[in-house]
Amino acid sequence: MKATEILSKAKELLSIETEVKLAQATLENGTVIEADEMAAGKEVFIVTEDERVALPVGEYKLEDGQALIVEEEGIIASIGEAQEEEAPAEEEVEAAEEEKEEMEYATKAELSEIREMVEEIKSMLEPKEEMSAEELAEEAVEDIVEEVKEELSAEEPVEKITHNPEASAKKELNLFAQKRVATTFDRVLGKIGNFNK
Repeated sequence: MKATEILSKAKELLSIETEVKLAQATLENGTVIEADEMAAGKEVFIVTEDERVALPVGEYKLEDGQALIVEEEGIIASIGEAQEEEAPAEEEVEAAEEEKEEMEYATKAELSEIREMVEEIKSMLEPKEEMSAEELAEEAVEDIVEEVKEELSAEEPVEKITHNPEASAKKELNLFAQKRVATTFDRVLGKIGNFNK
């Protein structure tokens, strides 16, 4: 016997019906969705050739004109007639018209005013442009040097430190392993140390 035959006989003996009918619907874009029942709180999936994928959060229109709202992924929040979007309010229309007016091109008078402003700014900068780059750099360096001199002169004077070569530093001895038996290595190092004295 094959596995499928065994399974079918077991179903007959137990009288189990495994066939479950799912409600299917099609979205406006042609996507097929499937649910146990097209009602709020039921799970809904997108049907593909290989598998079923939970329907993402959003609002969807079915081919029959109903609106399907999914607030939690794969769960229907509500299903009902699609509501017409309200026409934009008059205030919104006026605001949009004002934005269009603001986006118009500049007039010749406005452009001439801008040119005059640019010319004024150029005339203010011309004396600096007459100086060469080297002169400008020298002037900047001189300014920085003056600032540093002022900062240094404002600080308190520093005490001079003098070195006394006759003063001897205190020598610290390592008294850790004095009672230990000296090895050959210790004796060699001791003799090398005596050559330097």
